[in-house]
Amino acid sequence: MSAGAPPAPIPGARLLFSLDPGVSYLNHGSFGAVPVGVQRAQQRLRDEIETNPLRFFAQGLGDRIIHTRRHVASFLRADPEGSALVANTTTGAALVLNTVKLESADEVLLTDHAYGAVAMAARRRCRRAGATARTVALPMGATDAELVSRVRAALRPGRTKLLIVDQIASATAMTFPVREIASVAQEHDIPVMVDAAHVPGMLDVDVSSIGADFWVGNLHKWAFAPRGTALLAVAPQWRRRMEPLVVSWEQEQGYPHSVEAQGTLDYTPWLAAPTGLFTLRTLGWEEVRAHNAALAAYGQRVIAAALNVADADLPRPADPDLSMRVVPLPAGLATTPPEAQALRQHIADKLAVETAVNAWGGRGLLRLSAQIYNRPEEYDRFAERLPQLLHDYRR
Repeated sequence: MSAGAPPAPIPGARLLFSLDPGVSYLNHGSFGAVPVGVQRAQQRLRDEIETNPLRFFAQGLGDRIIHTRRHVASFLRADPEGSALVANTTTGAALVLNTVKLESADEVLLTDHAYGAVAMAARRRCRRAGATARTVALPMGATDAELVSRVRAALRPGRTKLLIVDQIASATAMTFPVREIASVAQEHDIPVMVDAAHVPGMLDVDVSSIGADFWVGNLHKWAFAPRGTALLAVAPQWRRRMEPLVVSWEQEQGYPHSVEAQGTLDYTPWLAAPTGLFTLRTLGWEEVRAHNAALAAYGQRVIAAALNVADADLPRPADPDLSMRVVPLPAGLATTPPEAQALRQHIADKLAVETAVNAWGGRGLLRLSAQIYNRPEEYDRFAERLPQLLHDYRR
């Protein structure tokens, strides 16, 4: 299997970040990396707070949040009146689970690609209500039609009160036809939440056209916002029912103000998020997406070749713009979450490479991200050294 030619670097992109030059950071998908300009914008906001905290929180903060929300919603083509800024996708999922009414005979349906914290939140909510959290298996490599068919067969009209589906799965880097899945669920009046944690900044998305009841995505992964920035979009029929997880002074204003107003929360990540979007646009968003997708594909090919993974066994995303790819690890490695975490740390310690290792379906998956600060030679070096490390690790 030939790795092919990697994409040309985007000139000067590496200098936009303050990452440790002694580490190959191939894991943008977990926590992102904030450009220096965005860091400085956030620090200016923090400095503003400390010059007069009362003035910052009491005079005009609400208007600034509204302005930011509209800016972000416009970027994602979501209805700004039905959107709210939240800390992250997991927070958005908790708000949704808190809103949907569950009783003892009800269930929440998830897929086996669901993010761990979201799945845990669903199980906890179901335990408290006496309901059931059920999982439908969706094989990697399935076509969109097969995925829709499996979800359709798993729905239980009258019992399924919420379907949670990823737009891009964290562990498997697999994309799902969320528009079609939402349509199928709503044929039976089953609300749908789309976990789009990795979508903003990676994919060109039109949230309103998906038709989901709830959609939530992080801006701090691929859209260069400071950590703690996400957008929750809620369909009109649910907005009056949305309740914050913590009641604060904007409670009587209703959604989205009641969700966004959280007392002395650090709002600087949200207010600096438009600077992240400005950075993305200045670089050329189409160029960034094309570079990252091509580099992720290159990294996947070169590391798969080093591990002797057959071309037919290499998962490929349905969306060509995806900036994350996975490589199956040798059988018996990282088959459980603790084993995956231990291997990830071992790779970081021994090779100075930050990557993601996930256990899914009894198999370890090495997940590679690509961002504009990465270079092809980082994947080449990793591919040269990884086989021996894994060989020694198994002994």
